Amino acid sequence: MADSAVPTVEPVTFQGVHAALPHDSALRHVSGSAIYIDDLPEPAGMLHVHLGVSTRAHARIVSLDLSAVRASLGVAVVLTAADIPGDNDVSPVIHDDKLFAEDLVTYVGQSLFAVAANSIAEARAAAAKAVVEYEPLPAATTIAQARAAGLTLEAAQTMTRGDAHAALASAPRRLRGKMAIGGQDHFYLEGQVALATPGEGGDVHVWSSTQHPSEVQHLIAKVLGRPHSAVTVEVRRMGGGFGGKETQASLFAAAAALVAAKTGRAAKCRPDRDEDMVMTGKRHDFEVAYDVGFRDDGVLTGIALDLASRCGATTDLSLAINDRAMFHADNAYFLPAVEIVSHRMRTHTVSNTAFRGFGGPQGMMAIERVLDAVAQATGLDPLEVRRRNLYGGPGRDLTPYHQTVEDNVAPTLIDELAASCDYAARQVEIEAFNQTSPWLKRGLALTPVKFGISFTTTHLNQAGALIHLYADGSILLNHGGTEMGQGLMVKVAQIVAEAFQVELGRIKVTSTVTDKVPNTSATAASSGTDLNGMAALNAANTIKARLVAFAARKWSCPIEAVAFTPQGLRAGAELIPFETLCRQAHIGRVSLSATGYYATPKIGYDRASHRGRPFFYFAYGAAATEVVIDTLTGEMKVLRADILHDVGKSLNPAIDLGQIEGGYIQGLGWLTTEELVFSDDGRLLTHAPSTYKIPTCGDRPPILNIALWEQGRNVEETVHRSKAVGEPPLMLAISAFNAVTRAVASVGDHRFMPNLDAPATPERILMAVEDVKRRMRNDV
Repeated sequence: MADSAVPTVEPVTFQGVHAALPHDSALRHVSGSAIYIDDLPEPAGMLHVHLGVSTRAHARIVSLDLSAVRASLGVAVVLTAADIPGDNDVSPVIHDDKLFAEDLVTYVGQSLFAVAANSIAEARAAAAKAVVEYEPLPAATTIAQARAAGLTLEAAQTMTRGDAHAALASAPRRLRGKMAIGGQDHFYLEGQVALATPGEGGDVHVWSSTQHPSEVQHLIAKVLGRPHSAVTVEVRRMGGGFGGKETQASLFAAAAALVAAKTGRAAKCRPDRDEDMVMTGKRHDFEVAYDVGFRDDGVLTGIALDLASRCGATTDLSLAINDRAMFHADNAYFLPAVEIVSHRMRTHTVSNTAFRGFGGPQGMMAIERVLDAVAQATGLDPLEVRRRNLYGGPGRDLTPYHQTVEDNVAPTLIDELAASCDYAARQVEIEAFNQTSPWLKRGLALTPVKFGISFTTTHLNQAGALIHLYADGSILLNHGGTEMGQGLMVKVAQIVAEAFQVELGRIKVTSTVTDKVPNTSATAASSGTDLNGMAALNAANTIKARLVAFAARKWSCPIEAVAFTPQGLRAGAELIPFETLCRQAHIGRVSLSATGYYATPKIGYDRASHRGRPFFYFAYGAAATEVVIDTLTGEMKVLRADILHDVGKSLNPAIDLGQIEGGYIQGLGWLTTEELVFSDDGRLLTHAPSTYKIPTCGDRPPILNIALWEQGRNVEETVHRSKAVGEPPLMLAISAFNAVTRAVASVGDHRFMPNLDAPATPERILMAVEDVKRRMRNDV
């Protein structure tokens, strides 16, 4: 019988963590009412900023005549490097990215000057009147040219475990090969944009479409010669980022801020799509060479990998990106003796930058090509070769960088997916189809993903949050993470709702802004929820502890008898509605505001030796993709994809499923349709949707089965035992590339490993098919 002293209440529908809730801006997104920076009301007298850029890949600036630009209609100010009061520097790490070029240009699209006019049309028309005289210098625009010229960002980096060369020399069988992996444009729906408004005393407020508000703040302050506290950077949401707004936003924000500071008028800098694509960095393209030793059963005995990337003209984040490519060159496989050498080539092209996966996808592509080659050489099924080389127990659990793999769920994931997608039977059916189909060939591949979670630059693994409880029971939440469509805000709000046991509607998520939470890290490395969610939880727990102590005093009960419930706060025999609790606590002079902080534990990495524990944990997944190719045209279509992904204990299954689907499709674009083409003189030729093909709804497989791994639970103490989901799904699309490779190989009855580079465009597929046919003829 219920205790008569305890009041009965109607059950309250409560949805905190683990609930499949919609994105907090979903309705606004689909109705067109979500406000982005270009939608904000424009202040009176606002200037429009256009950047004049270099048309040469490598040249000295002999003269820069801007007199006609300044005299042009509607122009308020024209600014060059000479007008910068602080430092001419908008680089993230190494001080080699200038706001405006001075004596030398090092890539096409490099910023030379800024024109601020009453309209963007007037600014563009004025900029076209600039007269620039160049002295051409030799330009290296490809990896091969940079190698020949000896152009690098730093000395080659080497990661080793065991004696790879001895293992190769004694290997029963040995293969050598190479492949090229193309870059990728971010193609975020909202382009780069910044709106700067001058304040009093030289202060400036900047709306910036950036994943890293603190870095934009610090760089603007550097350009203006002001302290960080004089600059406030704010972002409510981005229309996509994918890494392209981690460092690239600083140039446009600094230009707008400089104009605002010089003129005392608001200023907006928003390049159009063509300008954006020309001026901003991409995913690094790679060239990979391998030398692998293996047994007849497909088990690797030793491997040497050589990775070279086109980094561009300046450093940007290339060192860390190439490091992560090395970290992921093992993917989910134990390499008994391994040497990975990484070359970071400096080229006279726009500096490549962060992109979803941050070098990891390129590293994984390398080892997956190796395992396909071993499967072809041994005649074994590629999935069987992968299974035999997976990480295992003691003795087979150490990565090339000497981190022990403690949470290996890849074998279980692969087995479950292979069973659920009927992999073995479908391979038999596909083989029979290919034997009887002269022109259409199908391929099926199943590949795993093991992706390390944490910034590999250790100090970036920290976050802050701020929570206010108001006297009416409403909650304001602010943290250092940025929303770019990935659902970070709703997940962190769910964490706070769970902590206070309140409905999600009580929580107001506010813009990320540098005057609330300072010194934040970028929302990147798939760590947005891990870091900011824990910081917000810590802030909530601080307030909860105050409220528990207050309630125990006010309602005369032990602290142990105080509990937050969906119906309200239970204090002994009392049940207090949440809003009443907040009002009473305010009257009782209890602070209802708190900051929270979190720093990732257990990690540490020595870059000099390339050893340590750079990752807190690993996220896992597996995908099986089936494709069909037309051997007469090279056209390809994905017929079906089955995905099983480990997100730990999902904070929000609806958001996580969306991230997995989006990541897979974006990876599919990278590896099959999105081709960056540069001219010999360094000009990007594919700088619009007319020439650069991102996936459309028609490229989505007609059969797409995505499931979250039901057994998922992070072995590490992450927020509610969840796992990151932002980047890892992109690499599931490697299965599509491998399926295409297998379809091409079927043209020659799998006797030859196709020479297929990424992206596998129709042209490349057709050339690979013809190459297999040629080798068949020559082998007869």
